[in-house]
Amino acid sequence: MQKKDVVIIGAGAAGLMCGITAGQRGRSVAILDHANKVGKKILMSGGGRCNFTNYYTEPTNYLSHNLHFCKSALSRYTQWDFIALVEKHGIPYHEKKLGQLFCDNKAKDIVNMLLDECAQAGVEVRTECSISQVDKVDDGFIIQSSHGKWHCQSLVIATGGLSIPTMGATGFGYDIAKQFGLKLFPTYAALVPFTLTPKLLEQFEGLSGTSADALVSCNDQSFRENILFTHRGLSGPSILQISSYWQPGDAISINLFPDMDLYDHLKQVQQERPKAHINTILAEQLTKKLADRLCEIWFADYGQKPLAELSNEALHTIAEQLQNWQLKPTGTEGYRTAEVTMGGVDTDEVSSKTFEAKKVQGLYFIGEVLDVTGHLGGFNFQWAWASGYAAGQYV
Repeated sequence: MQKKDVVIIGAGAAGLMCGITAGQRGRSVAILDHANKVGKKILMSGGGRCNFTNYYTEPTNYLSHNLHFCKSALSRYTQWDFIALVEKHGIPYHEKKLGQLFCDNKAKDIVNMLLDECAQAGVEVRTECSISQVDKVDDGFIIQSSHGKWHCQSLVIATGGLSIPTMGATGFGYDIAKQFGLKLFPTYAALVPFTLTPKLLEQFEGLSGTSADALVSCNDQSFRENILFTHRGLSGPSILQISSYWQPGDAISINLFPDMDLYDHLKQVQQERPKAHINTILAEQLTKKLADRLCEIWFADYGQKPLAELSNEALHTIAEQLQNWQLKPTGTEGYRTAEVTMGGVDTDEVSSKTFEAKKVQGLYFIGEVLDVTGHLGGFNFQWAWASGYAAGQYV
């Protein structure tokens, strides 16, 4: 039997941060992970450069059934605290856009930084260690693993969600929550591309890889960034963002000309360049390929005519279609490509100060396994750092 004060299951962002914080308090800590290396999601994120936090992190960047839960941890370990750690290790980074911070070199810099901090704090990290059973005993927990039995006073579940199963994601954390009688919210894929009907895919055939700046809206939420046409449907930052607010059966609204009143613009161009064709005007904002295709699909009757021959009603129809394109996705690409998992362990079951389960002394839940989901752009990593740090103060 190997004895530790703290055993953390999951060597991702939250688990490593929790281990470091607890180790620095003098606690003996082991972090166990079934994968062959730590921080797999860190390594793949941001195209291999890791979007590790965001300058503009606020509680409003998070979704949860309890919107207040995340406030305490985010205020105790802020984006500035993590940036200071990155700078202490001399890791070069840059802001890409909208406050999103990325490594200049590789995401491995962040993983190495966390492992260095673990080593300095005396934290033991074990990979390829699968857990078969967890039992509560009077003085803590007994964990049966492929690396033998472990005993600990505090057990931390930092196993993440169901996103990207090829990276080793499982429902282990939810199973432990159920085992100990904690309430869970249904889980589903978020920050995920949409799939479209075969008919729509046929219409957009050949546009895969084409992007456009757009304002995308659904259920009183809007995001302004690029949309991207794919072989299966639509992706791009604004689509991923809105997917967290979309429910099956909902339509989304896409405004392809978010900076102008398109009807007024077309009226003005009609005066100034009466011989111009509609696809030429649209191609001044969209790519030519996209402008031509949308004209084929939506404006076949108007496309061949110069603007001078189009009625006000025709211009209204064109503007309305392009600024309020109503689209009903058939679904999402699911966990296979989702960046995060919505839902999970009900935050009412856990202390927002310590992250300890209210019903089970010594059992903690941190990171994505909880019902807290950030927007795209480094917010989910900041939640991992903050929740890991907060729990690390108490385990």
